[in-house]
Parts: sequence; structure tokens; C-alpha cells
Amino acid sequence: MRVGFVGLGTMGARVALRLLRAGHEVHGYNRTPAKAAWLVDEGVELCDTPRQVAERSQVVFTMVTNTQALEQVILGADGILAGLGPEQVLVDMSTVSPAASRRIAEKVRAKGAQMLDAPVSGSVSTLEAGQLTVMAAGDRATFERVRPILLDIGASADYLGPNGNAVQMKIAINLCLAVEMVAFSEAVLVAEKGGISREDAVAVLLKSVIASPMLKYRGPFVLGLPEEAWFDVDMMQKDMLLALESGRQLDVPMPTTAVANEMLTAARGMGMAAEDFAAVFEVLARMSGLGASEGARLASPGVRTEKGG
Repeated sequence: MRVGFVGLGTMGARVALRLLRAGHEVHGYNRTPAKAAWLVDEGVELCDTPRQVAERSQVVFTMVTNTQALEQVILGADGILAGLGPEQVLVDMSTVSPAASRRIAEKVRAKGAQMLDAPVSGSVSTLEAGQLTVMAAGDRATFERVRPILLDIGASADYLGPNGNAVQMKIAINLCLAVEMVAFSEAVLVAEKGGISREDAVAVLLKSVIASPMLKYRGPFVLGLPEEAWFDVDMMQKDMLLALESGRQLDVPMPTTAVANEMLTAARGMGMAAEDFAAVFEVLARMSGLGASEGARLASPGVRTEKGG
């Protein structure tokens, strides 16, 4: 199919590349074209505006940083909405406000097109292995129509009901990431202060029953953060604030989410906003009177920014 992709960051670019290699014709747009220039050599046609992407595509994907960015690329001047027509489909893979996602979906339907919110769970390494989890919400017939394309991206594509439900599910997944990382950090530190080396504590914990898929690839970061964040503190806190707002609206108390969010605030206060959110370990280590992994970096070639779990 003729597929468009708006938001060619570290994760989005690799999703677009996967679609290209699955045989689709891919038209792309990135706010900073130079960062996506390497995709031209792979066969992606870069466009000047999101509107151009929509005009040249049957299905348009978006993957941007936050609600404001999504509204800009869809509803702004020369945005996707201006280029959409009947029978086209917009698939948003961003982690944004469910209410905003529903509002945008209404505007898309008014143009005779359809929108799915379809965020993914997994890291770049998961994506490159074809093991991303895709969750989608919106019109069921539209989901069935684009499901084969979603399966070109990930190993599974689950339908979750009306618009907004998939991004709500993604928020629920992502709050667990920070909470898990804080608990793991506490475990490492209490073991270390009890006389066990940090390296041994990490090794044993990651062989134990608490070793989730996320901890298996992020847990070693307590020994040294990656040179480039896989998912930085600012992005993680954006998702935690979405989670806390959902809890407030739905009358769900979220004490562990609130505490984990405060650890992210502390990380920002210590100048680590652009570090991987595993930097919460650094925060707790300093609070515990232990030296953190200052200056230590882990080489992780080919694996960088992620979209959640």
C-alpha cells in the first residue's frame, strides 16, 4: 500500500523502515528533515509537509512526542487533516491524552476518513526483532482493514474497542515501567548496602522471579547509563503525568505511580532530564549515600530510544 509516516524519530524511522521492507511505498515527514535523511537512501520519499504525506498515502501513521505535537502535525497549517479524504486511514502511534485522541478522531471522521489510536509496546531492539506489541482502538472494520499492516510492524495487534482505549492501555503499561525501575533500584541498593556488590545484586535479581522483560534489558543500566537514552526522563514523566491525570479522572488511587513520578522529578532536578529514565537509580543511590555510576556508560549499538514497555 501507499503508506505515510509523520514523526521519523529514532523509533518512528525504524517503523517506517520496517514498512518499507515489507513492500509498502512509504512517504515520510519529519520536523527536522536532516535527522531522517538516511531513510531516503533506503527508499523512503520525504515530503515537505504532513499534508503532502496524507495526499500521497492510503494509510498515514503518526508517532510524535506528545499531545501538542500531535495536534500540530494533524490540525495545524498544512497538517494531515488538510490532506485527508474519504476512505483514508490515520493511525496514531503516539502516547497522548485519550481525550485529545478522541477529539482528533472526530475531526478525522468529519472528513470522511477514519482514525485508529495504535500505540506500541517495546524497545527498538524489540521492533527490529519483529516482536512489538501493537494495541489499536477505533472503528472495528477499519482495524481489520489495516491489521495486516500493523502485523508488518509487530508480532501482535489487539483490538481494544472505541477510540482512546488503546492509548489508555498504553498509559497503563507505561506507568509500570517507572514503578518497576524504582523498585528494582531499591532492591539493588538495599543489597549493596548490606554488603553485596552492585554487579552481583543485579545479576541475581535478573535471574530471579522479578525479572520482567523490561528489567532484563534496562536493569543493567544501574551499572552505567547508555550514551543515548532509550527513553528519557522527560518522556517517561510525560507518560506518568498522563497516568496520574487518568487516575484522578477515574477515581483510581495511584500511590506507587505518584512516588515514581517524584523520583523522575528529582532526576530532572539533578540535571538528568535527557538521561534514560533508569536514572532514578542514580537519584536513589545519592539519597542512600552511595556513589552512583558516575561517568559509566554502557555501549548498546543499534538500540536507542523506545516507545514504552
